[in-house]
Amino acid sequence: MKIAIVGGGPGGLYFAALMKQLDPAHEITVWERNAPDDTFGFGVVFSDETLGGIGNADREFAEAMARRFARWTDIDIHYRGRTHTVGGQGFAAMSRRELLRLLQRRCHDLGVLVRFSAPAPDTERLRASYDLVVGADGVNSQVRGAYPDVFRPALDQRRNKYMWLGTDRVFEAFQFFVKQTRWGTVQVHGYPYSETGSTFIVEMHEDVWRRAGFDVTEGTDFPPGTSDEQAVERIRELFAEELAGHRVFANNSKWLGFTTVRNERWHHGNLVLVGDAAHTAHFSIGSGTKLAMEDSLALAACLHEHQDTASALRAYEAERRPVVESTQRAAQASLEWFENIGMYAHQEPTQFCFNLLTRSRRITYDNLRLRDQEFADRVDAAFAASQGLRETAPAMFQPFRLGELELKNRVIVSPMDMYSAVDGVPGDFHLVHLGSKAMGGAGLVMTEMVCVSPEGRITPGCTGLWNDEQRDSWARIVSFAHDRSTARIGLQLGHSGRKGSTRLMWEGMDEPLPDGNWEPVGPSPLPYGPGSAVPRELDRAGLDEVVADFVAAARRGAEAGFDLLELHCAHGYLLSSFLSPTTNHRTDEYGGPLRGRLRFPLEVFDAVRAVWPAERPMIVRISATDWVPDGNTEHDAVEIARAFIAHGADAIDVSSGQVTRDERPAYGRSYQTPFADRIRHEVAAATGTAVIAVGAIASYDDVNSILLAGRADLCALGRSHLYDPHWTLHAAAEQEYQDAAGQWPLPYRAGRRRPPSARTDAVRPRLSLLRSEDPGQTVHLRWIPPREPARVS
Repeated sequence: MKIAIVGGGPGGLYFAALMKQLDPAHEITVWERNAPDDTFGFGVVFSDETLGGIGNADREFAEAMARRFARWTDIDIHYRGRTHTVGGQGFAAMSRRELLRLLQRRCHDLGVLVRFSAPAPDTERLRASYDLVVGADGVNSQVRGAYPDVFRPALDQRRNKYMWLGTDRVFEAFQFFVKQTRWGTVQVHGYPYSETGSTFIVEMHEDVWRRAGFDVTEGTDFPPGTSDEQAVERIRELFAEELAGHRVFANNSKWLGFTTVRNERWHHGNLVLVGDAAHTAHFSIGSGTKLAMEDSLALAACLHEHQDTASALRAYEAERRPVVESTQRAAQASLEWFENIGMYAHQEPTQFCFNLLTRSRRITYDNLRLRDQEFADRVDAAFAASQGLRETAPAMFQPFRLGELELKNRVIVSPMDMYSAVDGVPGDFHLVHLGSKAMGGAGLVMTEMVCVSPEGRITPGCTGLWNDEQRDSWARIVSFAHDRSTARIGLQLGHSGRKGSTRLMWEGMDEPLPDGNWEPVGPSPLPYGPGSAVPRELDRAGLDEVVADFVAAARRGAEAGFDLLELHCAHGYLLSSFLSPTTNHRTDEYGGPLRGRLRFPLEVFDAVRAVWPAERPMIVRISATDWVPDGNTEHDAVEIARAFIAHGADAIDVSSGQVTRDERPAYGRSYQTPFADRIRHEVAAATGTAVIAVGAIASYDDVNSILLAGRADLCALGRSHLYDPHWTLHAAAEQEYQDAAGQWPLPYRAGRRRPPSARTDAVRPRLSLLRSEDPGQTVHLRWIPPREPARVS
């Protein structure tokens, strides 16, 4: 092949070297606009996984890298005047300059032509002259920019400001310096990369940056290679204690805002993007160099495995995109955590450290326990001490008091519509469904959304509480839960609004009934989606009727014996549709700004609270974001939660979306937890109000991690309990917890041990003469440079 590579950074050079090794007949030219010694940046960090791939692909190059690595396992977190060390992580870093020199030499030895100080020719000319053109020209890629309609890039410019610097203080481990200043929280990400230097990245929120006066050079056009020396000098002063007399070095250092790059496509004909040209991930979870080199390895492999370029590029994107998107989700969580770091300034130090370490959701409690058991023990002890709880129980099995209601543990079976009622009456199915969940170990089991009127149903199969027959059937289910388990059972009350009069889920989700059984209502005459019925806009009489329906249903719920009531103000149903500007276009006192949109949901809340027994808690579920540009955001969610708390809500159950069919959710593991986290720290904690996290929480490890980090007080799981009705009991068994909060019902107790399965549980003989070294001895490895530094000859 005749290959053109635009960009002589690590990604471009590594790809060139790999292709030449696969077939020396390839004719490869690299264009790099900078000189060979023009290296911007300081250190590059690699994961063990990436290093394994490099070792398999090019052993000679991998061995040359290994001779120059700084290696360590510790993370030091400096917070509130103390240093907290966590071990067992495993890092390898080297100078970016050294990395480029190695790659340049490798390319030279293999016969790759690298044109330095040479801008690449026009991309169309390259495509016409070469079999393959690789865009490896970074975040501001000119190659990508030549085809915006093809690649369709999305550039997310973030608000935090950061500056990449170096220091001759050689750190012994990864360093997080979290510094409280009179302007706000400022943090440093630091790590060693050689015998003589460390990377020193300074980061802060834009508001802190402005208050501190760093914006004095805003708008200054610094030439390439020129640093913002005024800011660098102020940083030297600000972090004098952390630098301990050592110097700070600048290298093209200026204030930046991180840009997350995503592209709908990565290839076009014989043109393909790698590295930052295709995607970026925030520096707080890894390096762009790591991702770029992984891209290059995959691209080279796919080109070698497929007979034609088109198939190879499709295979490359199919292979790499899921890996990159997973990394970007973790990076986004980490990025947003650091944007909001000031929110956690009040946290107890051990919890803060755990929160920081688990910020991306890639590291969890169990993962940390494997790496550093002593630190995990400190996290458990700090959590128990902060809440006056017993220290021996996992976080999820610690009790929780919700108003006057005592929950044996912190697991909730989330409301899930079953569409299996007849005329709104819950039957034997609901008895078995909810009864099995109550016996499955959760502290609280929630009903599906119980509708307050026939017209308030989503589908003909939805349950209700608009008559006494329904009340009595619910009372039978509540009695079973109370008699046969130690779980509490909660009632979720709601009204479908404009999403009503639709088919059963398995007949067509949100599709209208063929004969339009009843007329849906809403704050405005706006259908949910194409083909949906246009709802009737509620007038004063209609609003009063809805309030009366909620009140009557709440009274029946209390008579049925429910322990808790949740008002459903989420997912685009009636009360949710009043809250969202995408569905509420009213011009009266119930529309307009958020205060007006809150008015009717608060009226319903107050009316229900007045008739719901005072000793029983009442909570609210909200959609924290509509996932559309003109809808509610997490900022609105904070104010919505604040309003309901002011009116007496005992907890806020934080979900998101389902308000409009135009939504674009950012799905991922525990993807809604950051919204709960924000509400808890900005509003709820100060008032003693509980916060419930929900949404793609699937493992007991995730539940424990969320609780220990202080992101929520309780966790609600839905589909996990459909997959395994005894999910909570199995979580107790797997954690070897047997006290009351995870106790199996007497008839089931003989089955609390996992059954053996084939040979996986076989007892293995000893086959080694000498035992391996105690892993506890290698938990804490510091970077102590050798006396004689390695040099590149």
